[in-house]
Amino acid sequence: VQLVESGGGLVHPGGSLRVSCAASGFTFSHYYMSWFRQAPGKEREFVAGITWAGRQEYTDSVKGRFTISRDNAKNTMYLQMNSLKPEDTAVYSCAARTSQYRGPEAESDYGYWGPGTQVTVSS
Repeated sequence: VQLVESGGGLVHPGGSLRVSCAASGFTFSHYYMSWFRQAPGKEREFVAGITWAGRQEYTDSVKGRFTISRDNAKNTMYLQMNSLKPEDTAVYSCAARTSQYRGPEAESDYGYWGPGTQVTVSS
């Protein structure tokens, strides 16, 4: 099993960035997939999740600015981030939900994780 994020980088406040997550080694289309992020000195938090059919969920702080999507034919998930703010600075990781005990926002429900990609929003 492998999840690999790409597309992170440095962007000015108000700018946009798209990060990608390439999956392999498991049946990607069968899994609920999510993006989490961890800022310096803070706990990792749920950002957005998407069902195999494309139903989306977001944490309140990114609603209206971020869009999660997936391409099951390409085994890839995306996070389009618009109107970025300095407080969006974090390491963004993708994860596959392998159990359904606590809910999509709970880290413990996810068994497959990528190493993460750094997103820095700064002028």
